[in-house]
Amino acid sequence: MSDQKHHQASGTSDQHVSAGSEASKGPSRRSFLRAGAASSLAMGAGLLAGNKAAATGDPAILELQDWNQYLGEGVDARPYGTPSPFEEHVVRRNVSWLTADPISSVNFTPLHDLDGIITPSGLCFERHHSGIAEVDPAQHRLMIHGMVDKPLVFTMEDLKRFPRENHAYFLECAANSGMEWRGAQLNGCQFTHGMVHNIMYTGVRLSHLLAEAGVKPKGSWLLAEGADSSTMTRSIPLEKALDDCIVAFAMNGEALRPEQGYPVRLVVPGWEGNMWVKWLRRLEIGDAPWQHREETSKYTDLMADGRARRFTWVMDAKSVITNPSPQAPLMHDKGQTVLTGLAWSGRGTIDRVDVSLDGGRSWHAARIDGPSLNKSLHRFYFDFNWDGKPLLLQSRAIDSTGYIQPTKSALRSVRGENSIYHNNGIQTWHVKGPGEVENVEVS
Repeated sequence: MSDQKHHQASGTSDQHVSAGSEASKGPSRRSFLRAGAASSLAMGAGLLAGNKAAATGDPAILELQDWNQYLGEGVDARPYGTPSPFEEHVVRRNVSWLTADPISSVNFTPLHDLDGIITPSGLCFERHHSGIAEVDPAQHRLMIHGMVDKPLVFTMEDLKRFPRENHAYFLECAANSGMEWRGAQLNGCQFTHGMVHNIMYTGVRLSHLLAEAGVKPKGSWLLAEGADSSTMTRSIPLEKALDDCIVAFAMNGEALRPEQGYPVRLVVPGWEGNMWVKWLRRLEIGDAPWQHREETSKYTDLMADGRARRFTWVMDAKSVITNPSPQAPLMHDKGQTVLTGLAWSGRGTIDRVDVSLDGGRSWHAARIDGPSLNKSLHRFYFDFNWDGKPLLLQSRAIDSTGYIQPTKSALRSVRGENSIYHNNGIQTWHVKGPGEVENVEVS
């Protein structure tokens, strides 16, 4: 009771303190805010030691700018919002010489310009076999047939009547980092690691749809087919289809983008991206995998002795430092520095990420920040004081199964250099000095 009276009395006295009596009555809210602001400025000056603007005054804060003086556009000027024009460089990019034609090609997520774990819908990498299919959702259908009790055809409205779920999953192309198998090739993490994105998907469990059709006892495989002109098809074990696969119609809170399979695609969490069939139109149940041209030849991992690893669907633990990196070099001489990157695993979550500044001679635990979700990207940070000397930056992910991301040399010693798929080796960036970072190999 005495504490309650004390607080009430203090509140009453504060209400009657005038501006002219602040000094005699003790610290007021106004003086407290002034002191806090001064403390923040001092702290900022300490963090930015060496920045002359902090000591001498910066015209950018002292002088009026256009945006301080003139009215901007109204709420009806941009009915579908767009990024700032000052961010127009943050776009997907392709490498023209990778394929013969951009219709059947890939572009890359600008990982170095992003933060957090969710990839903006307009920046998710694309991989097409016959270009973007523009599908009318009113005319689109999804058929389930084969070894089922009752063949079914669903409209988009039919699909949306099933219980919905929301999950954030990464999608990684099996060929991500594929050019790096034989050494450092592409100078930028957008190009070495940019065939990955992380999306909040909304859709229905594939298992609900299969239950409606009734899978026959001998059914053990599922063939998924897309509606694009390549008739993209992939075989998936029924066990996986019934586990966590989703038929998704929305991404990041809105309808799928056309380049991501609008109006509906298959989501196969943790498994290689070529199985996530876009513009999904047909699911056939069978008792064996279908032998398709690309499945048997392209998506196998050729070993050094001529044998091939087959059915390597799961994407193993992997990480990359996105900043600093060749496209996002350090632009200050020395001092407080924030290193950041991404880590992921198709087998679960990421338990730890280690960072090395000296090419793997010593390691430091990074800080994983934000949600740690199953089969999703994880954001990590490492804050350190840079002395201005060259750095050899590496990151190493450890997932929830205890799997440790290997070095490139360890991978090559087992699998050779013939494949372009499933390269999850540790990446190295050489920070030579302010403004210069290069993709390199270390022994």
